[in-house]
Amino acid sequence: MAAPQEWTGRWVAERAGVGLTGSELLPELVGLALRENRKRAHLLVSTVLGKHVPQLPAVVHGAGLDLGSRVRELLGDEAAARAVVLGYAETATGLGHSVADGLDAPYLHSTRRPVPGVDPVGGFEEEHSHATSHLLLPTDPRLLAGDGPLVLVDDEFSTGTTALNTIRALHAHHQRDHYVVVALVDLRGAADRQRLASVAAELGARLDLVALAGGGVELPEDILDRAERLIADAGPAPEPPPAPAAPLVRAELAWPAGLPEGGRHGFTREHRARFDAALPELGRQLAAVVAGDGGGASDGGASGDGDSAGASGDGGGRVLVLGFEELMYTPLRLAGALAERLPGGAERVHFSTTTRSPVLAVDDPGYAIRTRLAFPAHDDPADDASRERYAYNVAPGADPARRFATVVLVVDDVADTPALHEGERALIGQLRRVTDRVVLAVLPTYRPGGTVEGGTAAGALAGAPESRLPRPLYGPAFSSYRADEVAWLLKDLSGVALEAPTEEREEAVQSGGAHYAESLPVEYQPSPEYQELFHQALRVSARRIALAVGTVAETLVAERGRGLVLASLARAGTPVGVLIRRWLAAGHGVEAPHYAVSIVRGRGIDPVALRYLAAHHRASDVVFVDGWTGKGAITRELDEALAGSGFDSGLAVLADPGRCVRTFGTRDDFLIPSACLNSTVSGLVSRTVLRTDLIGPDDFHGAKHYTDLAGADVSGAFLDTVADHFDAVRAEAVAAAGRFLDTDRAADRTPDWAGWAAVERISAEYGIDDINLVKPGVGETTRVMLRRVPWRVLARRGAGADLDHVRLLAAQRGVPVEEVDDLPYSCVGLIHPRYSRGATGASGTAVLVKES
Repeated sequence: MAAPQEWTGRWVAERAGVGLTGSELLPELVGLALRENRKRAHLLVSTVLGKHVPQLPAVVHGAGLDLGSRVRELLGDEAAARAVVLGYAETATGLGHSVADGLDAPYLHSTRRPVPGVDPVGGFEEEHSHATSHLLLPTDPRLLAGDGPLVLVDDEFSTGTTALNTIRALHAHHQRDHYVVVALVDLRGAADRQRLASVAAELGARLDLVALAGGGVELPEDILDRAERLIADAGPAPEPPPAPAAPLVRAELAWPAGLPEGGRHGFTREHRARFDAALPELGRQLAAVVAGDGGGASDGGASGDGDSAGASGDGGGRVLVLGFEELMYTPLRLAGALAERLPGGAERVHFSTTTRSPVLAVDDPGYAIRTRLAFPAHDDPADDASRERYAYNVAPGADPARRFATVVLVVDDVADTPALHEGERALIGQLRRVTDRVVLAVLPTYRPGGTVEGGTAAGALAGAPESRLPRPLYGPAFSSYRADEVAWLLKDLSGVALEAPTEEREEAVQSGGAHYAESLPVEYQPSPEYQELFHQALRVSARRIALAVGTVAETLVAERGRGLVLASLARAGTPVGVLIRRWLAAGHGVEAPHYAVSIVRGRGIDPVALRYLAAHHRASDVVFVDGWTGKGAITRELDEALAGSGFDSGLAVLADPGRCVRTFGTRDDFLIPSACLNSTVSGLVSRTVLRTDLIGPDDFHGAKHYTDLAGADVSGAFLDTVADHFDAVRAEAVAAAGRFLDTDRAADRTPDWAGWAAVERISAEYGIDDINLVKPGVGETTRVMLRRVPWRVLARRGAGADLDHVRLLAAQRGVPVEEVDDLPYSCVGLIHPRYSRGATGASGTAVLVKES
């Protein structure tokens, strides 16, 4: 038989003279602590709330369900069917939602987070709190305008003042005849009980109170002075001992599109049904990450790569699911679903939440708050309260039996900011020092009206709110890149035969019978001579590429901030995205999320990928990345595709010879060796595919993973060779970015589209009526030689070794290389006019042209 646990109020009771009276259940439901708040010195610390004290999720949710069933019994079925539940931020948001579950009623919680575009329908004050102002932000104001009972839920009732403030404010806005106040414990004195009855008479409404236990708190007259002395004597909370940083893994959960992550804007019965239906699968996905069975992207650990022993999976230890301030309910339910999936999970998995409330920590079994982690707020709070936040009883303190082997931190995307990750006191960093493994799950913040940060979603971005977003793909299952380097927003078509001979494919595209994205070219297998040219070019240009990477990265950080989300245009942009991510991690400590997304000429950017990005990140943080520009067709495609979406269409590239973007490393047309090869320098991933029989309306665009080419893969070698030069070029890159950011030199970055004008001139000179058959720049020319049917290559007279590989490919394919003067690019590839009867047009299909 286990020894009975010591009451966690003993330390305060003995030293501060605080006592509890009333129900024998009270010591089981609450402990005591001292708060750093002169308004009220003592804190009743609930053992079943899931806020300050880690508890089994079944116990936390069960307490709310119990209270909900008691309210239903009080109201009767008819009145319960018309009831609405209102929970209090931040402490009772999860409890209130659980009460609503037990009552099967719509739910709303107050919030301290203003939301742009959502006008409050009410608000009230909480006098004794450290953060007093509450806002009510329902998407549908009618939620609080019904004629049924209003059920108000808080964790405790000490005076009833908060409930009275709320009832008066809401009654003035919309009168109703029945209010029910619900709490875990009712500790009001006689005067406060009478005050509640007086307010009921004043308003002409019925007021009932439901609690699990009742009693009172006995306080000495000098409690504030005693608490102040005890806090001073205790001193600051001890820091956890130094420890290697545990691995950090991101869990990508397939959150149902359009489903609120909590009750800030209302949570209806329909939302509840969708959430309950999705929860088992969400629990399965989370359990797979915790157990190390896949589904997560490693952000590295003590070894720096995601392959350390600590990252390998669940070792059977205790697991804590840690919610975030007001975001309590969904992490609680995820904890319950996780407990059902993990072996022994019913006893291993616990739940608690971070908080704004400053409380003294004393590592004593008779005190409710044994340890505390203090960290900066990471959701850019808009109020005037303290910017310090706390996680209690997460660190084990002096008792190793209290250690959590895994901490699963659940936040919404508004809170997944650099402040969460960066800096000595950042929460993620502190968690990694007190556990063996940290799992981060980021939920999409529900934005009323289909808005995303930075604007209103357009087209498909706002559509299909009921559809489930697909999950990203990660290496090594898809691509040879590490899982932490890139998440592929693509559908795996590896088992589908899509390749066709180059000439056959060219004829089908130009005859109007197919779009180029409906098939794939046969992957070019380079000769030993060509492979040596690649390695030679890489050795020569690696430093120059590193400088371009650094210049772009430093420019982005300076202009867009540290909360960057990289979206590379698959596939040529993906190695560049990985390199920028590596630069940011090495130079700024920024672990930027990186996604590869598909864009197809004439079809636009993948709308499902956009919906995914909007659901998981602020649109204003997303930066689209590519390797280089040619004439600027993809730049224009991106501008058109993102119009009105809230995303910034400004493309960042290493080389901008087309002079059509503002963010670039250089405008020189130089060889980026990744252009020399296809999948074997791009993670073994094919070009992207868009075909209606393979890609549904809720699928990402597709691509293939060529595992059979692993022996020829140089993707990692390309990245490592370039990254080896980062330290040597760092100062030069910072200086180059500084010159770009100099307002006196702003004209140097302004696009003039000189490349597009040059292509139009070349088209006219060579009798090509469609400029899409003219591929300017060394990168685009290389693509012509590898994937299309080339006619000829125009090379700038005197161009050097940058074109050696082009000359070799031209010789292998019998294509003439013509040296010309006054060419703004190092070279231009022309697609064979034999196929120009129906040349590929701007829409990607056929355009009739003249025959000479």
